[in-house]
Amino acid sequence: MKSYYLVAAISGAVFLLSGQASAADADAGKKKAEEICASCHGMDGNSPVPMFPKIGGQPRTYIEKVLNDYKSGARQDPVMAGMTAALSAEDIENLAFYYSGQSGLQVKR
Repeated sequence: MKSYYLVAAISGAVFLLSGQASAADADAGKKKAEEICASCHGMDGNSPVPMFPKIGGQPRTYIEKVLNDYKSGARQDPVMAGMTAALSAEDIENLAFYYSGQSGLQVKR
């Protein structure tokens, strides 16, 4: 019975620590979006310019992957490579958290 409590305590500690390690900051993401992203993608991620992707409401993991791929060179675009070059892992996480929380465009039918 003691081992059950020990396993439960360790599992709870790991759960709490992993939640803290991956906690993103939407306010920091918004600030970084104002500085870097909004001129092309818009503050809500729904750019009115057709050549810029609409990123508002996209899944957080997708946004993180795309930004990391541009930063590493796995995905090629000279503009985005320059935009992501100075982003830290924390910046990318915060931007993804912020933009994934925005509303995507609604398609009118």
